[in-house]
Amino acid sequence: MKKRIVYLGILVLAIIGLTACGDDASGSGSEETYELKFGMVAGNQQVEYKAAEILKKYVEKESDGQMKVKIYPSSQLGDDRAMLEQTKEGSLDITLAEAGRFGIWVPRASLLGLPYVVDNFEQLKSAIHNTEYGKNLLSELEKDYNWKVVATAYNGTRQTTSNRAIKSIDDMEGLKLRVPEADTLLDYAKYTGASPTPMAFTEVYTALQTNAVDGQENPLTTIDAQKFYEVQDYLAMTNHVINDNNYVVSTHTLEKLPEDLQQILIDGVNKAAEEHTKMVKTQEEELISKFEEEGVTVTKPDLAPFKDAVSEAYPKYLKEIGDGAEDYLKQIREAK
Repeated sequence: MKKRIVYLGILVLAIIGLTACGDDASGSGSEETYELKFGMVAGNQQVEYKAAEILKKYVEKESDGQMKVKIYPSSQLGDDRAMLEQTKEGSLDITLAEAGRFGIWVPRASLLGLPYVVDNFEQLKSAIHNTEYGKNLLSELEKDYNWKVVATAYNGTRQTTSNRAIKSIDDMEGLKLRVPEADTLLDYAKYTGASPTPMAFTEVYTALQTNAVDGQENPLTTIDAQKFYEVQDYLAMTNHVINDNNYVVSTHTLEKLPEDLQQILIDGVNKAAEEHTKMVKTQEEELISKFEEEGVTVTKPDLAPFKDAVSEAYPKYLKEIGDGAEDYLKQIREAK
């Protein structure tokens, strides 16, 4: 009898153990794996891609492989607007976007991309994350568009390259300047006297090489990565737009992740954005000398006339935004 009781006891314990294992394997979902898609316009030689690799390595290590990140560079999934739409719908998990680009959907965001609206990245980042204007904007993007702006990185200050020297604003007159299809940059060209010429990013090098356009404007890191210095003789330090790059995560993605993996992803994004900023700042410090060594002539025109000219474009943005626009602009300009 005792042997039978012992046998039954062992059998019961075994059943309990199997049940517990079954609950752990299927009930909590803790072992489910997730592959996140990260789409970007930048190519695999640019800082954005290198920062994305930092994110990838971090989340895969910290999640013990439960989360994996697949990176899609070079506009494989479309332009930035298309990828934001995909992120909104949840078919893309992570993408990058300048804050001013959100103005397509929320007009007051366009103020953040106005030429000469801020003096440096720290001011821009503060305007986005610390002002009432910025906090309300981020809340609306998350609530109405499923875009959670987790972190903001520095992506360089936009400068102007050309096939003739730009020593003053007068030298901008009639310059056929390639710009993205973005109102704020179209206005930079227009109000400084140049002829704005929208064109796909992938076509710019050839257009510069064949003189289909006279110049282009981009951060120094992009000028370097795309080797525009090979087909442009002059670089003017116009400092017209401080470029940010926001790491946008779909709220659909966050909602499907367990809380511990959500936190790992957020921590990974913040780490990537921090390294992104460091890489860009380091590169900018070194690139002027590199370009000069490559035969590029660097000029530093007086920027006061540029700022005065471009400020004439501001009223149309304020009018489009309507009530509160003047206050929004003031908050951005006074951000610390």
